[in-house]
Amino acid sequence: MPPLRLLPLDGAGPEHLALDGLGNLLTGVADGRILRVETATGRVSEVARARGRPLGMHRLPDGRLLVCDAYNGLLRVDPATGAVETVLTTVAGEPLTLCSNVTVTRDGTVFLSDSSRRFPLHHWKGDILEHSGTGRVIRWVPGSTAEVVVDGLQFANGLCLAPDESFLVISESGAYRLRRLWLTGGRAGTTDVFADRLPGFPDNLTTSRDGLVWAALAGPRTAVLDTLHRHHPALRKALWALPGALLPGPRRTTHVQARDAQGRLVHDLRRRDHNYHLVTSALEHAGTLYLGSLVRRAIATAPLSPPRETGPEKHQA
Repeated sequence: MPPLRLLPLDGAGPEHLALDGLGNLLTGVADGRILRVETATGRVSEVARARGRPLGMHRLPDGRLLVCDAYNGLLRVDPATGAVETVLTTVAGEPLTLCSNVTVTRDGTVFLSDSSRRFPLHHWKGDILEHSGTGRVIRWVPGSTAEVVVDGLQFANGLCLAPDESFLVISESGAYRLRRLWLTGGRAGTTDVFADRLPGFPDNLTTSRDGLVWAALAGPRTAVLDTLHRHHPALRKALWALPGALLPGPRRTTHVQARDAQGRLVHDLRRRDHNYHLVTSALEHAGTLYLGSLVRRAIATAPLSPPRETGPEKHQA
């Protein structure tokens, strides 16, 4: 991966990145603000403020945003006025415990992920360690009842649609894989594996204009955690019950991948970087790759070169 340039923010944790109608970046930070970052100048402005922690977001055709608030469910935000309304807090009689990411089809169908039924955002490590398998993906058509369409996921996270909307890709962070939910054709309603045995924890997903699925890998997988997942659940529960400072965390790397519609690896970009880490979003726009992080006070950018014809582009520094 080429050297990173940082667009500083006055808040921590631009966890997910989206584009507004002018090609500027939209992101939410830990204090609840939703920010616009001008890609040309780096100028930052506040467009709205959520009550909790904004994570994934999707821009609607009318310019408003659907925003996943980790603690308060799905919001609808008007960047023009700053108005924020809550539109979904429960599904199948259960609250949304960790509303994580959202995407919308052209006909207005909303898909969102609820990462865990057991752990809120501030205890996300607990779900990864316990391997609870309580994540789910929800389908909601505004004006109707929301329904669970995929259940039993190991920390359901990022979502993105294929360009033709024939399938939805789902990050299953705790299983190091991307799943695919078919939306059309004879396989509609079924799931299979889009990419497996990833070298790290896949987080947010985005689809580029040329149809590539970009996945941010928040941290590399570790032998310790792989071993824990094979042991009795009681041992895993005992570990996550320890004070947060004693729990193992992801190593500091910057790693993103892009795959084509068949799940084949096209880009594999990584850096051993202590200054920009816990990368949770990768967004390609106009020849530049923009990265978000759960903890850093900046958005990182890097020029993106085309992949080599002989195989996936790999950069490691």
